[in-house]
Amino acid sequence: MNHANLSIFVPHVGCPRRCSFCNQKTISGAQQLPDGSSVRALCKQAAQDLGERVCRTEIAFFGGSFTAIEKSYMCELLQAAKECVTQYGFAGIRASTRPDAVDGDVVDCLLSYGVTALELGAQSMDDEVLRKNFRGHTAQDVRNAAKLTKHAGISLGLQMMTGLYGSTPQKELDTARQLAALGPDTVRIYPTVVLTGTALAELAQRGEYRAPGVEESVDLCAKLMDFFEQAGVKVIRVGLHASKEVEDRAVAGAFHPAFRELCEAKRFLSRMLWQLQTRLKDREYEIWVHPSCVSKAVGQHKKNLNALAEQGYRVKIRQGASVPCGAVQIREKGGVADCI
Repeated sequence: MNHANLSIFVPHVGCPRRCSFCNQKTISGAQQLPDGSSVRALCKQAAQDLGERVCRTEIAFFGGSFTAIEKSYMCELLQAAKECVTQYGFAGIRASTRPDAVDGDVVDCLLSYGVTALELGAQSMDDEVLRKNFRGHTAQDVRNAAKLTKHAGISLGLQMMTGLYGSTPQKELDTARQLAALGPDTVRIYPTVVLTGTALAELAQRGEYRAPGVEESVDLCAKLMDFFEQAGVKVIRVGLHASKEVEDRAVAGAFHPAFRELCEAKRFLSRMLWQLQTRLKDREYEIWVHPSCVSKAVGQHKKNLNALAEQGYRVKIRQGASVPCGAVQIREKGGVADCI
């Protein structure tokens, strides 16, 4: 089933502190806090717009630490969502929260309202990185919350960031390995985007921090996507959601409106080069991909084709419905295909 959300933002209400990267108003946009009535109205309208797709869409509470908000307010929102799941047939209820805002009582409460998925903002599994970015929780908090979530039968989602202050690519690969070991169903990967009015912006201005740019972040995130998918974890987002607010206030880092597409193209380039490395460069090759993957194989502005040409390979991208989505089949003109 394709992942789809009806996103309802509860910006910053439950957060006990402000993390180094956070400008929640910019990320979620200027908006009023939702209440039970507005949740019902939003769900009613969405159900009409979605039609039969409503059964594949979750009502999702994002934008803050949902389980850390005042309990009566959380229950008001959840009650409204629960009623809409019953009335309109939404797939379930999803929420995102801080790892240190999850305990047995919280999980029991979520279950009582029919919450089906809980995402934990781990961001890093390196305690020093967490401390330097004012997260206020530890890696052990992530492990504890993940265990409680899975034990309750709630789908577990984990979120990680790359390029944080004090982090390194190796620490981020280690974080990915530790997160995968917790058995999540889904993961989101967010390369750091430095926004005005944040601690990271101040550090960058003083020359104490450099956020990895788009190219550097694409290289790493493509590897992380490969790792998680090989571990059986579905990657449901890569890169911050594109919006005018973010674009206007991003001063450094890896913001690109099609960041995931860039990562997918990088993965295709790696697969193509892997297969071509043992082949002679004085031949012409056809690279076959699924029709839905042609743009990823070609790369933005034909970047992949240009990279292959620079390596001395003469190739043409072909499409075939029989090629598995994500796979690459290479054959010499008139030859037999290899597949990866």
